[in-house]
Amino acid sequence: MVSGLQIRLNRILRSGKMLCIPMDHGISSGPIKGLEDPHNVIYTCQHYGLTSVIVNRGILKTLPKPLAIGVLVHYSSSTSLSKSPNRKMLTGSVEDALRLGADGVSLHINIGGKEEPEMLEQLGRMADDCHKWDMPLLAMMYPRGENIKDPHDPEIVAHVARIGAEMGADIVKTVYTGDYDSFAKIVKSTPVPIVIAGGPKAKTDNDILEMTEEAMKAGAKGVTYGRNIFEHKRPDRMTEALAGIIFKKETAKEAAKRLDKK
Repeated sequence: MVSGLQIRLNRILRSGKMLCIPMDHGISSGPIKGLEDPHNVIYTCQHYGLTSVIVNRGILKTLPKPLAIGVLVHYSSSTSLSKSPNRKMLTGSVEDALRLGADGVSLHINIGGKEEPEMLEQLGRMADDCHKWDMPLLAMMYPRGENIKDPHDPEIVAHVARIGAEMGADIVKTVYTGDYDSFAKIVKSTPVPIVIAGGPKAKTDNDILEMTEEAMKAGAKGVTYGRNIFEHKRPDRMTEALAGIIFKKETAKEAAKRLDKK
């Protein structure tokens, strides 16, 4: 018998894999480049292999028409104007997500700073509510704070990813270590699917495509790239290229040809 959790996961994943654009930046950083019109980005990319997007509730509420892909509503926020930008506060509920028609909930948790205990408590409470309503929970688990010397240290990333899984997340998003062997070990030690973050805008298209190829080979179940898609000159083509790697097992070199299409 199919559960509500399975039905909703099937909307935000395809064949168990994820190609997602996180677009929650409007609260933290304002209308940054590429997100002046977030609705347009979504409708432009949704037919090029995208499986889902992550948005704040205001963007979801103002969509002019339903989406052809899954949507997760993001419920933890802070701003770059704050004295504590790493302190993400809970800003919504599972009931609100259900009313909005969302297929999942996303939270951002920073590990390694003085704000960590508060965010862990929020993650635990949200995990309880999500499981009560069969709502998928994606936890953005970042090594970030005064105790983190190297946010890509494999031991730290492994710990951070494991925290998300142990706290009850259905999908863990975290940083890529930059190394196939170390990341493969992290995937094996995390009992839920891992998807990788894109981080700052990559210097070249090949950089982001090669990172995706390597992470997928190491066992990642997909990517959640923001700036590396919505800041691209052709977000639709970048989405299509990433989809080639994730769903068709294309190499970065093969996928790059999709970026040359007119």
